[in-house]
Formats: sequence, C-alpha cells, structure tokens
Amino acid sequence: MKKKYLIYACMMAALLLTMTGCAKERNKITVQETENTKTIIDESKKEESEPKIIVDKTERLEQVMISDWFDDDTAIVSKDNESLEKMSLSELSDQYPRSLYLLNINSKEYQLVKEQKDVLLGGAVFSRDKKYLIYDEYVLGDPAYFIMNMENHESIGLMGEPIGGAKSAHWADNETVIGSAYSGGVYLADRTGNMSLIDELKDEGIFLAEKLGNNIYYNTQSDLNLMSLDLAAKKKTSLNLGQVSEILPSPDNKEMIILQNNGSKSSMIIYSLEKDEKITIAENAELYGISWSPDQSMIAYGMKEDKNNATERSLYVYDILTGKSIKIASNTEPISTNWSPSGKRLSYTEWDGNQYTSSIIYFK
Repeated sequence: MKKKYLIYACMMAALLLTMTGCAKERNKITVQETENTKTIIDESKKEESEPKIIVDKTERLEQVMISDWFDDDTAIVSKDNESLEKMSLSELSDQYPRSLYLLNINSKEYQLVKEQKDVLLGGAVFSRDKKYLIYDEYVLGDPAYFIMNMENHESIGLMGEPIGGAKSAHWADNETVIGSAYSGGVYLADRTGNMSLIDELKDEGIFLAEKLGNNIYYNTQSDLNLMSLDLAAKKKTSLNLGQVSEILPSPDNKEMIILQNNGSKSSMIIYSLEKDEKITIAENAELYGISWSPDQSMIAYGMKEDKNNATERSLYVYDILTGKSIKIASNTEPISTNWSPSGKRLSYTEWDGNQYTSSIIYFK
C-alpha cells in the first residue's frame, strides 16, 4: 500500500511539474526568430519588470560620422581625408574630401574603404551579410548613390536607364535595394546594379518607399498619406495614416515605426502589419534619429521638447517589453542612431552646421 502511494505521489509531482512548465511556456512569446537567433520574452513578468538599460560609458569621436556597424568592434565611418587636396570647388574650398573608413573602436585605427578627390562620401550602410555597401557621393545639389562589393571594393552607380538616377537608396532586404527614381516612381535594384521600375507606381512622385514581403509601402510628395501596393494583386490600399515623414521597418519586417508630422511636432507609432495595431511611443515633440535594435526589443530616438519654459534635447531608448522610455543622453540632437549587431553599443551622430561628431554609448 505504501509503495502504491509513493508511485502515485511521484506521478502527481511529475504531472504538476509538466503543467507548470507548460504554463511558463504559454507565458513566453518569440519576439524575433531568424536562422541564428531567437528572443524569448516572459509575458508573466511584463508588468513588474523595469527597463534593463544601463549605460556603462560614452565615447566621443570628433569630426566623424558613424553610419553603420560591421561588427561589435568595427564601424563604417565618413571623415575628412587630409591625405587628399582640399575641394577644388570654390564653395567647398575650405574642406577636405570625406572618405569612407572602417574604424576599430578599440584601437581607434582607421582602414580606408573608399576615397575620391573632390567628393564627399557618406551614408554607408551594409547589406545584412556585410558583403555589400550602399553609400552616397555628394558635391553640391543632390547626392548620387552607389553599391560597393566589399570583397573587391568595386562600385556600381544607381543611375541611367530605366530610372534616370536614384533620388534615394536603402536596403529592402539582403539582396535588394529600393528607392525613388528621378524618372518617377519606385525602383528595385539587385546587388549587381540591375534596376527595374514598379509599373504601378512609375507615374507617381514618390516621397517614401519601403518593401516588406510582397507589399510596397509608400507615399507621394503631393500626398503624404501612407499607401500599400500589393505586388501580386496589383492593388493599392490606404493605411489611413497621414503626414508620414519616415517609415522604419522592424528587423523581422512584421512591424514599422511610422513618424507623422504636424507642423513642428511629431508622433511616433509602431504599426503591426499582421494585426493592424498601432502603439504610440512618443508625441507632441520633435523626433529624429530613430532606429530599431537588432533583436527588435528596443528603439532609439532623439526628442526635442519644451518643458518649464526651456527646450530639452535628449536621446532616449524605448523598451518594447516594458513600454517605457529611458533617457540615456542629454543636451544632444542626434541626426542618426545606429546599433551594433549585439545591441550592446549604440552610436549617434550630431551635426553642428559645420562638422559631424559621433558618440558611442556602451551598455552594461
């Protein structure tokens, strides 16, 4: 009898552990899953948890613009190249050309990636596999955009037929570049520079364009209402979001940060494509320098707002899990922010009207 009771007790204990484990699993959700990473959040602790964002230190780099990261120790930067002669154009004759470098943030050593006399190079962003680079070339007027093969450093210009030149360029995915074309409409280009226009949008004066899955999200210069184009069904749909000035797809392409402007004030929302849900992060302030962390758990942004008859300019990080924002830098107005691949470092760049300055925040 005693033996039967012990067996029964053991079976009940095992069942209880199994049920408890299942309950815990039900409270956990996958935030992002890729080939190599999976982020799990325990929903049961969401209400009681606090943002776990602790700044360890901040480094400042004068006259340097960080635009992306190769790895956690290496950033791609644009800076003055004093080995070249100053710009020959009279309007820029007091400046050196700006060239692209890989910066080792530990040793502070610069490795030249691309230089060109009489040209300001910048805006460099890697493809997801780090094998290609989009960058822009600027003198005066509008910039020209190029794709560079990082293995041989050969570049291809996004210009000529059928797009007449790229007005903008950024990665739609690891293989594809998207942007607006001078000929009108939205173009897609592969990493070797083969370009095509999207027929349904070729007569539109495009302001913003992003490709997520089988849809193009866009607005026009004359109407800033956000639209979607289903490439399979050839159908256009309004998202009923007006005055959109920026679209930032999440790393898993299932959500977008949307920035809406109302005069000098902005509102920033997270829009879920699958659920058609909107979450407001910040509003009634000037917002800029926005970026997703690689694991999609945090969003960095700069905010300028009036408080107690004074203007505050600060850098914040919004924690998706807790729904809270934490100020991580004061008296700063970043034009851009960029996360390192691990999310343990965040760079931000400021412009004083004459020079760029970048800072790197190290998180504990």
